[in-house]
Amino acid sequence: MNFQERLWSLWSLRGRILWVFPSLRMGPPMQKAALPCLSLILLIWSQGPGVQGQGFQFGPCRVEGVVLQELWQAFWAMKDIVQAQDNIMNVRLLRREVLQNVSQENEMFSIRESARRRFLLFQRAFKKLDKEAAQIKAFGEVDFLLTWMQRFYQL
Repeated sequence: MNFQERLWSLWSLRGRILWVFPSLRMGPPMQKAALPCLSLILLIWSQGPGVQGQGFQFGPCRVEGVVLQELWQAFWAMKDIVQAQDNIMNVRLLRREVLQNVSQENEMFSIRESARRRFLLFQRAFKKLDKEAAQIKAFGEVDFLLTWMQRFYQL
């Protein structure tokens, strides 16, 4: 699949995204999108018809049909374009260490509480940015999320 086909594939997803997130119809996507939506969109996209993917277990949550290779390909096709628009170099929303010590084996600590604390740290930094900058910044850091998911698959 070449770059144009990947872009078209992502663009054709728009109908599915608007069906799942009707609030995106109210304004430009750059103003309404955020990392939680982007993460869910990537997972929805990987669930397309005929896709045979891996199953991931994140504590009590199980996600089926994830094709990490396709997610990586789509992400890399778009990342350079999106990051070229990123003018805020001194802000980093997500750091590798945020997801570093979250694992299935770490059941003695509440995964829910740990995830909530980490999300609140992320959310604080995210809310300081204007919406368009936050969307660009969040998309540029999806590689941390994909790397984390890949690590769980390899366990």
